[in-house]
Amino acid sequence: MEERLQKILAKAGFGSRRGCEDYISAGRVKVNDKVAKLGQKADMDKDSISVDGKKISIPDDNIYIALNKPRGVISAVSSPDPRPTVRDLIPISRRIYPVGRLDIESEGLMLMTDDGDLANKLAHPRYGHEKTYKVLVARHPDRKQLDAWRRGIVLEDGYRTAPAKVFVDGKSGKGSRLTIILTEGRKRQIRETGSLLGLPVVRITRVQLGSLKLGRLKPREWRYLSEEEVDDLRGGIPSKKKRSVKHAKTQRPKYKKK
Repeated sequence: MEERLQKILAKAGFGSRRGCEDYISAGRVKVNDKVAKLGQKADMDKDSISVDGKKISIPDDNIYIALNKPRGVISAVSSPDPRPTVRDLIPISRRIYPVGRLDIESEGLMLMTDDGDLANKLAHPRYGHEKTYKVLVARHPDRKQLDAWRRGIVLEDGYRTAPAKVFVDGKSGKGSRLTIILTEGRKRQIRETGSLLGLPVVRITRVQLGSLKLGRLKPREWRYLSEEEVDDLRGGIPSKKKRSVKHAKTQRPKYKKK
């Protein structure tokens, strides 16, 4: 059956569908030895599809890993930046990638997988999956600032943020601890919103993505998800594909700086 190339690449573990479009736009994808174009379709049973000259294949199972990303680690599979990436923290041979991103100063829960369909549903704003963050701001917010954050504000690039849930958890010295729940995830959105409202952000920790919770994972630790957790992320709909769900202990890998 023919499918759009970005969907096929996502199933093969090359990233989200939008991320896979970059592979196609860059001319790195070929179908039957011809450079592919955006919008093109192909059939894995009939066509030969390659990325950077290597034929792709779709695994029979999927892998799902929860990681607690520490500050100073890049939310990418690879980067020209010498600092470590989230992929460096998980020493397995399979091709996996992060669902969504956290900026390098932020920390907390990240889902690593090779399931392109699930990645697309969790990362795309139209599905409305909530992301929960614990945020430390440098000042005590007043009602006007909180109401504006909850309604949504216009960022410097002209984008108006969607309504957010914002709760004050308590004070911390001259600052305050907030819980912020978003259904979107624009780059540095929380930091920019706080800055524009006069509430400089000191620290951001993501503690929940959809139904998946950070739990007791410490920075740099990771674990495989259970089948129940995966089904919950999919909205209670079991996957037809097999899964690599391992009852492994939490892992705390060591890595060397590049």
